[in-house]
Amino acid sequence: MNLTKDQKSLLFRVINCFETGSPEGNYSALVVYADGPHWTRQLTYGRSQVTEYGNLKKLVSLYVKREGIYAGELGKYLDDIGSVPLVDSKGFKALLRAAGKKDPVMWKVQDAFFEEAYFKPALRWAESEGFTLPLSMLVIYDSFIHSGSILWLIRRKFPEVPPSKGGKEKEWITAYVKARHEWLSGSRRKLVRASAYRTKDLLKMIGDKNWNLDKLPLIANGRKVFPDCPF
Repeated sequence: MNLTKDQKSLLFRVINCFETGSPEGNYSALVVYADGPHWTRQLTYGRSQVTEYGNLKKLVSLYVKREGIYAGELGKYLDDIGSVPLVDSKGFKALLRAAGKKDPVMWKVQDAFFEEAYFKPALRWAESEGFTLPLSMLVIYDSFIHSGSILWLIRRKFPEVPPSKGGKEKEWITAYVKARHEWLSGSRRKLVRASAYRTKDLLKMIGDKNWNLDKLPLIANGRKVFPDCPF
């Protein structure tokens, strides 16, 4: 898949809007959701919102290794992240917010981490399945950020096959986003239903036939998105 700098920038900036409401991304964003293991409360943090019981420990570990301003203080929490609930730790949360707001080291660590942990795996999956279009990559990347992968429970809801198996790219992507939208908007959990704005926006891009992401601005989570090419 050959993405231009503008197209890659748009992918990141749309996801930033989906995650924290800003094309530039909010590196200090910290929210508590009841979406942890067995629906326990957990922290979600950063530009693309890593979770307390997911990749937050990896992110903080990288920051500590890079010796950011708050590395010494955050390093004291490393053994607890993901093992001991920190959702109500005022000290830990204050340090995360401060690092995200004030320390360029945290910004660089997040940019590199989200590309390595989510974008590159999504790109490898897209290329292995024969997808080539920028909008297809946005759909796939959003699924990796939001759900960790292309979920099989959604794939089995429609008959289309990916290009690698002889299917048509636009038909598969359209069917997948429709199925994912129905799954999100039909969830029994309010938090999951609320996230269906993502697929609603993606369906609008599909309806506009904006497969190359060249009809600007893109609209994501109510924000206008133009390329900025920082990545």
